[in-house]
Amino acid sequence: KGKFIILSVTIQLRKDGIVNTSYGPIADLLNKMSIYKPSPKDVSDVIISIRSSKLPNPNEIGNSGSFFKNPVIPISHFQDIKKKYADIPSYPVINSEVKVPAAWLIEKIGWKGKRIGNYGVHDKQALVLVNYGGAKGKEIYKLAQDIQSSVKDIFGITLQMEVNVIK
Repeated sequence: KGKFIILSVTIQLRKDGIVNTSYGPIADLLNKMSIYKPSPKDVSDVIISIRSSKLPNPNEIGNSGSFFKNPVIPISHFQDIKKKYADIPSYPVINSEVKVPAAWLIEKIGWKGKRIGNYGVHDKQALVLVNYGGAKGKEIYKLAQDIQSSVKDIFGITLQMEVNVIK
């Protein structure tokens, strides 16, 4: 970030419509809908449905969208955490590292749904910080820092903000 400028992008799209349903609850929802050979449109509809069920409507409540990046940690650190939290999910990155869902970390230590005055963490998605009305940017930023501190204290993981903060 801040070191490179992308001047062009070339994208090669497939014409045969092969879809990937392996991420999150996509396959489960397609199965519940009795869709066993999904089209790209089917997958798109399911993803929109999943996101709509978890994310607040910005026309109804001010929110940041996804605030934190999913951290990538050494497998050895992950194994240490797994000894205490057997249910911690992970996704392989390379042989020596795994990605851990930031939302799981935040939820596990009690931030999901927490409200502080007129701001807080969304009750359906722990990555989303919300402004219930009248909160200042510095309050949301302080909340983000408090969440980062809690995750660092409990799990030894530093969460990075996915949003750009302008001071």
